[in-house]
Amino acid sequence: MPRHSHSSLLLLASALGSASAFTSSSSSTALRRTLIATTSPTTTSRSMSVLDSFFGKKEFAAPCIMGDESIMSPKAHGTSETPVQKDLRWNCDYDTADRICNFNRHYAEYAGYWLTTSFVEDARTVAKEGKEITFYDSNTGKPLFVAPKGRSMEDFLKESGSHGWPSFRDEEVVWENVRCLADGESVSVDGTHLGHNLPDSSGNRYCINLVSVAGRPVGGEEE
Repeated sequence: MPRHSHSSLLLLASALGSASAFTSSSSSTALRRTLIATTSPTTTSRSMSVLDSFFGKKEFAAPCIMGDESIMSPKAHGTSETPVQKDLRWNCDYDTADRICNFNRHYAEYAGYWLTTSFVEDARTVAKEGKEITFYDSNTGKPLFVAPKGRSMEDFLKESGSHGWPSFRDEEVVWENVRCLADGESVSVDGTHLGHNLPDSSGNRYCINLVSVAGRPVGGEEE
């Protein structure tokens, strides 16, 4: 067996062992995160090939809109034309946001990062006013998600907390500006890496980095 194949199998076996500690509903999420977290940058490409071959290429159920890999082609600033905005919402870190949004396809802010920002406090204030939050692309300022829809703010926060990242459902996605690629990567139409679609028993679930959707609307007031 070629050395690289042997190493890939060991990586997959290790991840499968780690995933057994999680519940069945989150086992695919755990496996994907384990593979990503335990891989050095020099082996990222190889490990993601193993990951894709294990999970297979997907066609997600409507209303999810599939996108082409060309969306994430190299541009003036990584996969985007511009860096992230300087004054991101909820005190999100600029360097972390720019790295994840524009120079990354597989990594994420650490689990629970969103809880260290002012987001939860702001979300509960918005909920008391009977409003929703519009989440804007950290690069372009285009609307990407509007939440909560079809559930309470507390339900949205509870689900997000159980997974470690803000988690959106189909009706909360602004499909004019969001696409899913065949491996589950969720991206903006302008090339911003957002996160991944990790469906569960309730349907599509978009597990999204807060730093990717902490932008401010260009030429308008926040909603």
